Amino acid sequence: MTILPGLTLFLLILTSVCLSAVAQTLLKIGSARAASASLGDALFSYATSPHIIGGFALYGAGAVVWIFVLARLPLSVAYPFVGLGFIVTMVLGGAVLGESLSLLRVSGTLMVAAGCVMVALSAAKFA
Repeated sequence: MTILPGLTLFLLILTSVCLSAVAQTLLKIGSARAASASLGDALFSYATSPHIIGGFALYGAGAVVWIFVLARLPLSVAYPFVGLGFIVTMVLGGAVLGESLSLLRVSGTLMVAAGCVMVALSAAKFA
């Protein structure tokens, strides 16, 4: 079974976005330990936290995938899809971190992401 090139690129964009959103979540979890620590103690805590290290590793993996995408798509088409990360990060914040997801927050996040997708679609028309 072959996958359409456009679908493959979209899946790679989603992979990059999801890696970044999970990385954000790990950084948030890792930073919580040192929330009230002095600067020196906080830096040591960050440098030795498996969550922080894992978050940076996922950012790196996401960046590699993103570079692969950028080599194949115009920036004005690819970049607005990063707006999907707002949705993924918000969902992870609620599901993993127990953050409150009010109707206003969800609506605003969906509008921002929809606007990003509209920009990408309009750019694709003129590419």
